[in-house]
Amino acid sequence: MLADNLKLVQKQIADAVARREHKDWLTGGEVTLVAVTKNHPPEVITEALALGVRNIGENRVQEAKHKQEALGKQGTWHLIGHLQSNKARQAVALFDLIESVDSEHLLAAVNKEAERIGKVQDILLQLNIAHEEQKSGLGREDYLALLPRLAAYKNVRLRGLMVIAQKCDDVEETRPVFAAGYRAFARLKEQRPEVDILSMGMSGDYIIAVEEGANCVRVGTALFGQRDYSLKF
Repeated sequence: MLADNLKLVQKQIADAVARREHKDWLTGGEVTLVAVTKNHPPEVITEALALGVRNIGENRVQEAKHKQEALGKQGTWHLIGHLQSNKARQAVALFDLIESVDSEHLLAAVNKEAERIGKVQDILLQLNIAHEEQKSGLGREDYLALLPRLAAYKNVRLRGLMVIAQKCDDVEETRPVFAAGYRAFARLKEQRPEVDILSMGMSGDYIIAVEEGANCVRVGTALFGQRDYSLKF
């Protein structure tokens, strides 16, 4: 099942890239597929790695810790869920890229823990473009205020932005959010040419996200099927 699902997702991503309108100059033609294994057993990670998937996404620190203890740390691990600052120490130890940095308070905690172990932690800043109160992410004013202060945090490296669109009955309604995410990334890259990741899109909307310029998508259900919430980690 996973092999067939992976081929389908990869084809849909390639087709979406082909439909882009002059966006490859900024985010490139290659799209990183992050296989999100939240609420799936560790064995699916082994299967995904065997099929050539190199990027693993988890929402929770504790679940990632359990799976890495069971399997060893293979591939590149992305933290895509909300991170509380009191879990920063574990997150820095476990993850190669923390996509969900959504406040300066959290940024400072991540920087502190990275400095403690002599690591430069790759991060994305999560933007709340959809303005949903229940969603994490930096609002526009907080984001713009934070950018000039990043230089003070020597043990984090900003790689780009992460955007989550709103849930809606018509997936086309997500397009303006992803288009705004691309514009924000374009402005950021003008200031910081080294940034290279625009993470947008999940199982329900990754095709539109790629069409709008995403070069990293976070896909779980479309690869692994429905999550098993009876699993305890």
